[in-house]
Amino acid sequence: MQDEKKIATFGAGCFWGVEAAFRQIPGVLSTRVGYLGGTMENPTYRDVCTGRTGHAEVVEVTYDPSRISYDDLLTVFWENHDPTTLNRQGPDVGEQYRSAIFYHDDAQKNAAIASKAERDGSGRHRNKIVTEITPASAFYEAEDYHQQYLEKRGLATCHIG
Repeated sequence: MQDEKKIATFGAGCFWGVEAAFRQIPGVLSTRVGYLGGTMENPTYRDVCTGRTGHAEVVEVTYDPSRISYDDLLTVFWENHDPTTLNRQGPDVGEQYRSAIFYHDDAQKNAAIASKAERDGSGRHRNKIVTEITPASAFYEAEDYHQQYLEKRGLATCHIG
């Protein structure tokens, strides 16, 4: 079916760089950044940054499963952040920067669990993977200035070198 689209949602630190990584992948139709996994309705960036809403900064990826598999998206997720640091990615510290896979159906849940187990047992990481795997809840789109933030500024990454 040519028009089939699916959604995958990942938290892997600051959403600017995560979104940029996914936007480069053939088969990814669109992305949007936002907040998921918390308790407050319609949080703003300022709210999430307080660390009191429980939300993670996430990227919602709309993809064509005939062109890219969910397993391939998981690979992009694992390879673009450190899944062994709890509530931290580089200089960004806080629950909103946690490593998380938010699944939308049982197939995604099972694939995420298997992928995490394979990664954890592979020896690729010195420390245990702390990525949470939880059902997707309400997604709140981030403010417009956060959408494709790096692309709008002509930057490839937000890594501090």
